[in-house]
Amino acid sequence: MKIEWIYKEETPCHVKTFLKQKGVSRRLSAKIRHEGGELLVNHASGRIVDKLKQGDVITITLPPEHPRKRQVKPSYVPLDIVYEDDHFLIVNKPAHLTTIPSPLPHQRSDSLVNRIVGYYTLQDYQQSVVHIATRLDRDTTGLVLVAKHRYAHALIDQQQQAHTIKKEYLAFLSGNLTKKHFQVALPIGRKPNSMIERMVTANGQPAKTEYWREQALDKMTIYRILLHTGRTHQIRVHSAFLGHPLVGDQLYGGQKQVPLFRQALHCHRLRFYHPFLEKEIEFVSDIPRDMQEYLQKLEKRDENG
Repeated sequence: MKIEWIYKEETPCHVKTFLKQKGVSRRLSAKIRHEGGELLVNHASGRIVDKLKQGDVITITLPPEHPRKRQVKPSYVPLDIVYEDDHFLIVNKPAHLTTIPSPLPHQRSDSLVNRIVGYYTLQDYQQSVVHIATRLDRDTTGLVLVAKHRYAHALIDQQQQAHTIKKEYLAFLSGNLTKKHFQVALPIGRKPNSMIERMVTANGQPAKTEYWREQALDKMTIYRILLHTGRTHQIRVHSAFLGHPLVGDQLYGGQKQVPLFRQALHCHRLRFYHPFLEKEIEFVSDIPRDMQEYLQKLEKRDENG
C-alpha cells in the first residue's frame, strides 16, 4: 500500500515532523524503514531527517502485515458490503454473528473477521490482518467500519479517542415512553461474578447515551440513539436501567418475541472523517427483516385495537 502527499507549506519541514503531523507514529515510521516498507522524497529514497520544501512529493509504502497469532481461518460466506476503497471497508453485519472469533467452536471459524479474511482471499488482497474499527455485539446488526491497513486504523483510532465517529442506532424499547428526547449519563461497569453482563455502577466507566423518540406503539417505543461513548452493552444497560429493556434482550430483562430471537438493536448510521478523501462521509442501513417483521406485527395489532 502506497500513500502519497505533496508538501504545500512555504516553511521547510523535516520529513519526521511532516509524518508526525500526518498521524504516522514513530513505531510505524520505524516499521516502514526496517520491515520492508519504503520512504521516498520526490520518488527517490528519503530519510526522516531530510528537509521538505514546497512542492516536494512524499511517498510511503507500508510494510506487509503478518498476524501475531495463529492465522484466522477464512470463511467464504458473502459479505454485505456497503462501501469499500483502498483504506476502509464498511459492512452490514447480520444477527447471530460475532464480530471477532471467540473460543466457542462454531464462532471460531465463522465470525465477521473470518468472513473478511475469506473476502480478502477471494479478492487476492495481500493484507491478511483485519483491523476492526467499530465492533458490534453478536446479536446487534448494522454497520461495522474496518480499516484495511494499520495506518488507516491508527487514523481512525484517533477519531475514536476524540469521540468524533458518530454511530446512530435504532432500538426497540419495551413499553411506552413519552419523552421525545433525553440523555442518560451513568457509569457502566462489569456485573460482579459475571464475565458478560454489565451494570450501572458508581465504580464504572463514564457512559453517555442520547435518545430521540421515533415512533410509539402500545407495547414498544422506537428510539434513535447516539452513543457519545462506547462501553460494552451501553445501550442495553442504560435502557434496562430506565426500566425499558430492549425488546428481545433476555440478558437484561427483555422478553423473547417472535420473530425476534435477539435484542432489537441495529446500527443504522455511521459518520466519520475520511482522512484520505479529506471529508466527512456517512452511511445508512435500513433495519433488518426480523425487526421490520416485528414492527409490522405490532403496527397491525395496534390498528386492530
